[in-house]
Amino acid sequence: MRYDVPVDHEKFGQVEVCVCRSGEIVNNARDRLYALSSLDSLGHLTFENFNPNGNALAKFKTPLETNSMHDAFQACLDFTVKMEGWILLEGGYGCGKTHLAAAIGNDAVQRGKATLFITVPDLLDSLRISYRSQETTFEERFNDIRDAELLIMDDFGTQNATAWAQEKLFQVINYRYINKLPTVITTNLILDEIESRIRSRLQDASLVRHIRIIAPDYRRPEDTSNPGISMLSLTNIKAMTLGNFSTRDDEIGREIVTTIIKEREDRYGRPFRDKEIVREKITQQHIKQLHNAHTAAIKFAEKPEGWLVLLGPSYCGKTHLAAAIGNYHLKSGGQVILAGVSDLLDYLKTTFRPNSDVSFDRRFYEIQTTPLLMLDDLKESGMSSTWAEDKLYQILNYRYLSNLPTVITSTLDPDSFAKSYPGLWNKFLGNKSCQVIVIDMPPYRPLAKPAKAAKKGAR
Repeated sequence: MRYDVPVDHEKFGQVEVCVCRSGEIVNNARDRLYALSSLDSLGHLTFENFNPNGNALAKFKTPLETNSMHDAFQACLDFTVKMEGWILLEGGYGCGKTHLAAAIGNDAVQRGKATLFITVPDLLDSLRISYRSQETTFEERFNDIRDAELLIMDDFGTQNATAWAQEKLFQVINYRYINKLPTVITTNLILDEIESRIRSRLQDASLVRHIRIIAPDYRRPEDTSNPGISMLSLTNIKAMTLGNFSTRDDEIGREIVTTIIKEREDRYGRPFRDKEIVREKITQQHIKQLHNAHTAAIKFAEKPEGWLVLLGPSYCGKTHLAAAIGNYHLKSGGQVILAGVSDLLDYLKTTFRPNSDVSFDRRFYEIQTTPLLMLDDLKESGMSSTWAEDKLYQILNYRYLSNLPTVITSTLDPDSFAKSYPGLWNKFLGNKSCQVIVIDMPPYRPLAKPAKAAKKGAR
């Protein structure tokens, strides 16, 4: 159809679709998008069968996990009401991102909205195929994707990051950003890992609602501890539980002999190591401290909130309690990392290797934000480098300000801890959710087994 207008009119000579065919064209466009989508195989993913409290396999054990899932669920429900703005769902594998995104798509399709739900690799493949397609041109396919009434891009960041792919993605996202077209994006990446031009638009809080889902992988809920660093994957640590922790009640009055190596100087100022024998009897007060620590660990394991700091000499039971909390949390489907401080810092440094398949930012972010972090054997300040001290402070300060559950064990006494980490110590004292437990206990030594009585008639 052509408009009957003067030559100088802006629509002179233009061809437009007749009104009588507009409905047919809209339906065809909707059908083309649905054919490109994965919603046909994801029709069972709805809001009705999504459990924001976690399923029987992957239960949430911390308020952080529970709140993040409830926020994501509610945000997606709210989005379906007006279909305005953008939703960015960030999280690990199996946390529920695709289910929520598909639920939005299925709801929109039922309302008759032209919806495209597609993984980013499939989207790019679709564009590539259109170059040699006899049914459609690249321009038609690209416009269908770019102009979709609702575009849901699943698994953003898993695509092959060629220059062509990055440019096409940017063109789609930039067009929808400028025109404020409803868009949902799911990704396993953190924002720092996303191409800068796209990241800039995703950080526009006036348009984009960014929600990070922190939840265990419902497909593999038992695999929630990072095996690359967490001590919970070690055989001896796995055996440490709250049930087999010994409160040493039967050792009252027992004398513990300990050899301590101390650094000394001779009369000429030359350093040397000297052995010092220390004898100490276990008292009722020692046992009471151990019971207090055990009780605090049980309460923290059942409801991990705030910080738990265990101070005491070597072999007094600190690591056992920390490992027991971790194992309890892990078996309940929670996400946890238990790591020695030195090992943790070395683990971060491995990302600087040329053959590393993960960035430092990604690794640091995972540790900094893990639902439950337990640092074993925090030593005096004055580490091997300023970098190490800075990174450790950034991790601890972020977790404190974010109120993320954290357990610290250290051989430092309270005065030494306050001297080495004055800022952190003052925060402990000023926060009711931070509990400091001192275990001033002589080191554990296995009791000798009683000798077997000689058999009668033995010579």
